[in-house]
Order: sequence, then structure tokens, then C-alpha cells
Amino acid sequence: MVNKTASSQTEPAVTAVHPERALALSYAPVSTRPGLEALFALDTALGTILKTTREPIVGQMRLTWWYEALGRLDTAPPPAEPVLQALGRHVVPQVGGATIATIAEGWEALLETPLDDAAVERFARLRGGQLFAAAASLLAVSDDRIAAAGEGWALADLSLRLSDPQRAAGVAAMARGRLDTALHGRWPRRARSLGALALLARADLTAPEHPAGSPKRVGRLLLHRLVGY
Repeated sequence: MVNKTASSQTEPAVTAVHPERALALSYAPVSTRPGLEALFALDTALGTILKTTREPIVGQMRLTWWYEALGRLDTAPPPAEPVLQALGRHVVPQVGGATIATIAEGWEALLETPLDDAAVERFARLRGGQLFAAAASLLAVSDDRIAAAGEGWALADLSLRLSDPQRAAGVAAMARGRLDTALHGRWPRRARSLGALALLARADLTAPEHPAGSPKRVGRLLLHRLVGY
């Protein structure tokens, strides 16, 4: 459930689209980019709820609104909300609204107190794993590493937002394990946008001395785009 303590535990990074993320998504086939952008815009909108809500009941109501609105995309036109309209146009024809709605459940897991391992695992699976799985459906690609990439990506982001250093270190270790698994071997060309996001997440954990947008990070993304490693 949403609570004030949980709000102080985490500060999700969910503001404007980061240029590195935009670069990674540009690796996807042109026809799939609007759908991918819509999925990540949804993730940003859901994360913003945690960042800006202090009252538990208000946060619960806002997440519930999104969860129900996403489910209704399967049976009704989207309301006049830009993210929902983009999802209805570019995603729902291939990935059902009820499936996308589980991403909201992932974010809700962070609102539990204490934030135990079970809640963190649920967050990783439903936020990151489901988000990347939906993206893979749009990309028409199947690879067992995609789920690990999504979970590792979400855990890496969480580890950077936790205020408790010991807890953050534990979550970072979980993230590195999944990301190392995901980034072993060559990625298929159609999925390299997701592989690039996993690479960025691992760089955040293992090479913080190279800031976002640095030549080394951008060069690593370009190499991944070319060869898949």
C-alpha cells in the first residue's frame, strides 16, 4: 500500500526522457518507435506518482486510476490523456491493456513498508520485466534474456534512488546479477534498443565515473548497435 514512509525511501527518476534513452530507442525499427516511446512514457507517468504523492490514499487512488484506465483500453477508446491515447494507438493492438496495467502493479510494490526483498522482486518483475516484455512484443522478438534485462534495468534505477546505503547496495547487487546474465552473448538486431538500455543501467552501477552522455558511454551504445555486444 502507499504510505509516507515508502515515499521517503525512494525517489524514482521519472522526469523528462533522458537523451541516452532516446538514443537507445532510436535503434529500434522505425515502425516500432512510437509504441516503445508510449510504453516508456507510461513508466514515467507511473513513477511520477511515487515521486510527487505524499498522502497514502491519494497515491493509491492515482495508481488505481491508471490501472483501471489501462485495462479499459481493451474494450473502449482511450480518454483524452496523451499517454493513454498513444498506447491505444501504437501498443494495444499488439499488447493488451490488461497486460500493460501490470506495470502499475510493479510500481505499487515500492509503496510497501518495509520495502522487503519480496516487494523489490515484485517491482523488478512487474515494472521492468513486463515493460521489456511488452516492448519485445512490439519488436516481434523473443529472447530469454529480455526479462533479465528489464528486471536488471528496473533494479539498477531503484538502487540509485534508495536512501539507505546498505539497502541500495543489496539492490544494486541484484541488478548486476540480472544485467550480467542479460548482456552475455550477442543480442538480436531487432532487440538492441533494449540491450542498449541494459548496458546503460549496468554502466550506472559499474562505471559512475563516466557521466550520462559521456563519449565513452555513447560509444559503447554505438558498438552495441553495430555488433550486438
